Amino acid sequence: MKITIIGAGNMGGAIARGLAKSGTFTEDAITCTARSAATLEKLRGTNPGFNLLTDNVAAVNGADIVVLAVKPWLMQGVIEQIKFSFDPHKQIIVSVAAGISCSRLEEWLTAGMPWKGTYLPAIFRVIPNTAVEVLESMTFISAVREGIPQLQLVSHIFAKLGPVMVVPESQIAACTALASCGIAFAMRYIHASAQGGVEIGVKADDARKIVEHTLIGAAKLLLEKGAHPAAEIDKVTTPGGITIRGLNEMEHAGFTSAIIRGLKECVK
Repeated sequence: MKITIIGAGNMGGAIARGLAKSGTFTEDAITCTARSAATLEKLRGTNPGFNLLTDNVAAVNGADIVVLAVKPWLMQGVIEQIKFSFDPHKQIIVSVAAGISCSRLEEWLTAGMPWKGTYLPAIFRVIPNTAVEVLESMTFISAVREGIPQLQLVSHIFAKLGPVMVVPESQIAACTALASCGIAFAMRYIHASAQGGVEIGVKADDARKIVEHTLIGAAKLLLEKGAHPAAEIDKVTTPGGITIRGLNEMEHAGFTSAIIRGLKECVK
């Protein structure tokens, strides 16, 4: 099986490297395209076995799965470019672009094609986050229609790169806010907490490492025990203790409210 990733920038490149790292595809079965030679050279430096092209049409020929990882405002133009080489009998389209529905992708892909109305293309929206590169992405998948048989294959591939949830397309925006935007929110917490660590006397590198491992530990406690965050908070907030004082001060500054407001802003 062969996969082509059109648009091998930050997300497309991360998916390609994750697929190779997981062993899901051999490097020679992964084709990546980019408009910038510098982007392709960066990929060549990490994965010399990738097939690297600037020609999107050539990249689609022979692929079993075509991943569209270009910016949303470029998507229609790229689909118009490649659709005459797309074979709806044999190929699957996967879009990782935010904000473009499966129905819109199908509309662009089928417009003016002789097979329109005869064959229904297999189209999926797949929303990973950048942890896909280290096989820890929380990924969401929606299909263009119910009962599409290729869903199992797409789910199997992305499950090699971290946990996968198949969700209705109506939930994609909310899930994106929690996981794809959420990874940036988590990074901001790490950065802010490490800065605070420096202010209270810890070396910068040590502070960052402490915060990073603390977050890993917190996540593992919840995932492995199936516990509720509030229950785990109660275990470390002794009456009159320093933890509850710190939490309350954060709440006075709007900690929880800021998180919820940020998430709601992502889905407007």
